[in-house]
Amino acid sequence: MGEPLRIGMVGAGKISGAYLDTLARLDTVRLTAVTDLDPDRAKAAAMQAPGDVHVAGSVVDLVSREDVDAVLNLTIPAAHAGVALVALSMGKHVYGEKPLAATREEAESVLAAARAGGLRVGCAPDTVLGTGTQTARKAVDDGLIGTPVAATAFMASAGPEDWHPDPDFYYRPGGGPLLDMGPYYLSALVHLLGPVVRVTGAASRPRAEREIGSGPRAGTRLAVEVDTHVSGILEHAGGALSTLVMSFDVQAARLPRIEVHGTEGSLSVPDPNWFEGLVELNRGGDWAPLPASAGYQTAGRGTGLADMAEAIADGRPHRASAELAHHVLDVMLTLLDAAHGGRSLPVTTRCERPERVDLGAVQHG
Repeated sequence: MGEPLRIGMVGAGKISGAYLDTLARLDTVRLTAVTDLDPDRAKAAAMQAPGDVHVAGSVVDLVSREDVDAVLNLTIPAAHAGVALVALSMGKHVYGEKPLAATREEAESVLAAARAGGLRVGCAPDTVLGTGTQTARKAVDDGLIGTPVAATAFMASAGPEDWHPDPDFYYRPGGGPLLDMGPYYLSALVHLLGPVVRVTGAASRPRAEREIGSGPRAGTRLAVEVDTHVSGILEHAGGALSTLVMSFDVQAARLPRIEVHGTEGSLSVPDPNWFEGLVELNRGGDWAPLPASAGYQTAGRGTGLADMAEAIADGRPHRASAELAHHVLDVMLTLLDAAHGGRSLPVTTRCERPERVDLGAVQHG
């Protein structure tokens, strides 16, 4: 491709370091500007990146720059839609951290603004583009387990407050285990089995407060404003049923991350929070590892942004798309609605399964 896509990064918090590492080794994208509510964090991020990176005083300052083609939105979930809309209004493409937005209405406004401006919007997670989920996807596509019948997806932890110095947003609207970690698992399930058409759920909030366990705010207590244990049954368009558990209330577990079961066999799928991992197949005997057969190799956070940059240049759909993220958000919010109403509900949005990543696909760098 030609010139790299010039990136302005909004938000220089904990996750930004992983993005900076990836962007620094790719020649399809180049960081040109950064801003953060904390100017010192923005300066530190600018120094970490190669080349001359401008430290902008505000989001408006950053998106107004002529050397910014796309905005990398790494703000807290409650700010995702607001930042995206400002960027789109200035004619910039957007790639953001998950979830796409905190509400359906916000997500739909982002999609509408992108369509109106002829702009791209991408959204994490891009971990599902690595060799772990993509190898499992190819195994399903190749019929190695026959017709998919069911899947399980489990994320069970005690919560992030033990290790994260500022975990407040995890327990505010837009947070919680489902909206925080669910996008990884649901994006993987859509890649593996296609979109979701109906959900049934249950949810609970066992503790009214949480205590920060590390960092300068250790001992500070936080009010819990979201459900912290969510269980669901998902019906996929192809007929497969997935069982989902997302929890910040489990002290220890030995649950598999994802398994997919078909008429001829079963797949063990690695943690979708990581790009790589062991995929195993069982067709009625012993579990056997599958060699990596699909996915971006040596991928990292920001691989989805680089895929979007290449897709813009090639005129093809990008894989970590807003349409997929919108569907995943709708599935999660519909699941919570079903849980709170004690009923089964249809999922009204649809998306296409993203194109599989061939193993030979290369991100330039």
